[in-house]
Amino acid sequence: MFPWSVGPILGFFTVHGGSLWAKLYAGDRWAEGGLVRKPKKDGSISVFAVAGTYVVLLGFDATEEVRKSLLGFAIHRTDHTENEQYWLLGFRTFKETNPNPPRGALISTHDNPVQDFLWSDFTAKPEHKYVYKVVPVSGEPKNLHYGDPVDVEIRTEAEYGEKHSVFFNRGVIGSQAYARAFKNVAPDRLTGKIRDDAFVWLSRGLEEAMIAFIQRAKTQHHALRAAVYEFDYEPVIQEFGQAQKKCKDVKIVYDARIPNIKDKKKLATAKKRVADVKKTLAANGLSGGATPRTSDGAYISHNKFIVLLEHGEPVSVWTGSTNFTESGIFGHSNVGHIVEDHDVAKEYLKYWERLQKDPKMADIRSENETASPDISGYPPDAAVTTIFSPRTSLAMLDWYGDPAMRSSKDLLCFTAAFGINKVLLNELKVRADHLRYIFLEKWAVKKADAAAVQTALGADHYNQVAVGGYLSKDVLTEYIERRWLAERSNALSRNIKFVHTKYLVIDPFGDNPVVISGSANFSDASTKNNDENMLVILRDKRVVDIYLGEFMRLWRHHRFRYIENKLAEEGTDDGYEPNYLDPTPKWTEPYYKPGSVKFKKRKAFCGPDPVGP
Repeated sequence: MFPWSVGPILGFFTVHGGSLWAKLYAGDRWAEGGLVRKPKKDGSISVFAVAGTYVVLLGFDATEEVRKSLLGFAIHRTDHTENEQYWLLGFRTFKETNPNPPRGALISTHDNPVQDFLWSDFTAKPEHKYVYKVVPVSGEPKNLHYGDPVDVEIRTEAEYGEKHSVFFNRGVIGSQAYARAFKNVAPDRLTGKIRDDAFVWLSRGLEEAMIAFIQRAKTQHHALRAAVYEFDYEPVIQEFGQAQKKCKDVKIVYDARIPNIKDKKKLATAKKRVADVKKTLAANGLSGGATPRTSDGAYISHNKFIVLLEHGEPVSVWTGSTNFTESGIFGHSNVGHIVEDHDVAKEYLKYWERLQKDPKMADIRSENETASPDISGYPPDAAVTTIFSPRTSLAMLDWYGDPAMRSSKDLLCFTAAFGINKVLLNELKVRADHLRYIFLEKWAVKKADAAAVQTALGADHYNQVAVGGYLSKDVLTEYIERRWLAERSNALSRNIKFVHTKYLVIDPFGDNPVVISGSANFSDASTKNNDENMLVILRDKRVVDIYLGEFMRLWRHHRFRYIENKLAEEGTDDGYEPNYLDPTPKWTEPYYKPGSVKFKKRKAFCGPDPVGP
């Protein structure tokens, strides 16, 4: 239930597709990738390591004999890039030695080892060389025994890759880290340098990457083609204006659809939104190249992509879930994804040209399906497949469920901001033999449907669900006062507070890992009615590693808060005390009980050659 964990490391590693895949054995000497490990004779432990840009995941395994005396793992990290070293920190403590830690305090894992077989370093930085020294701990809380330390060296991914560059914002205004650093003041209410620091912290490179992409259009040999939905963040719009001055060729299709509704208030809001966009475009010299998307007002132009052209040829595309808004960039969780590929950019350009004509649904549906046909088999044939909406049928939505979801064998990760479509929900009701991690904004769009969704997902205990939330002082007053700092809500966002991403990761450690990501919400409307785009990416471990690390970061963050909020709301947290560390090795038992969720987690993340049963 807690979002931190750690484990031991022993042995050799190889670099494979941007990941660090490690099988580490005590008592053996291995040399791979130019690094040599010293012989270790005590114990038999393995680790499987994966490095993204800002996240490092380490999954561990141990023999039955070793785990019987395992009290936890102390983790030390040396950062050779910034010349720093320290014991890594967690939250949990032994009651016997530290019963009342300060609220929100981080505690050294040297004295309070981490008890889990999956450890995640969410404080990593891109292109950093790290050495993790892992020390197995045994004994008793007041008499800890430290085993022989083992070092594992890794290097995190660069933010920019040769073909794919992926940028996630922080997405956690409601967090202990934000409470400590910014005292829970809403980011837009801060002033001076601390305000700048807060927005940089929340952006985590997303705003910077978006602006840098637009700035690539810097000569008259360049051009930009953008399709946007929400479009009101001035710094980014100003960059489009600056690009227009330099290249004289920036064209934007923007959502100007106004629904035919009787609700005067909603109608006025829709009209004002369109009027505001027109005003902003005019103020930045972009009106001449702007095309309003107006036909079929019942639907939305939900794209958020930019195509970069050089000498008239498309060379790169920016896409993902991030709207060009303050909320999208700094508030709820979002991703920006760059693909440096002429063929992919060309498909996006052709799609943009279809949108610029402001076509009727009947016309563009068939054109989209001709340009990006439905995928039939699994895995898909191409390394990158583009899917554009609206489409004539729900065939692609069905494909996301079966065969895509159904083909997962080892691990599945799925985000949903607007509830789970019935096609995918029915698929998740089918019992699996592996973990399926699901991260939801809320159980369902309509409160009346929430119970049914919980029941459906709960039919398979391998469906592990996290629902967005934060530690609210109003709900958790007594609980907060004992252990945690109160957290604040996401003040930058209105409708969606926590997760706005739309992606699916299938079998990240298998032979055919797949990432599906884009603007579409895996829904009927996003498939048949709205302007949307998706990428289906096959066997790119760099992309997989980044998406998987970010997913686990957010899932574990919100899973903890979901459980604690639920306990408080149900009134079942009476007599609360912190979830102390187990003073005995009994904490390991569920990880070795075949069929349990923790057993499946250990097996999912321990790598291709585990040492345990």
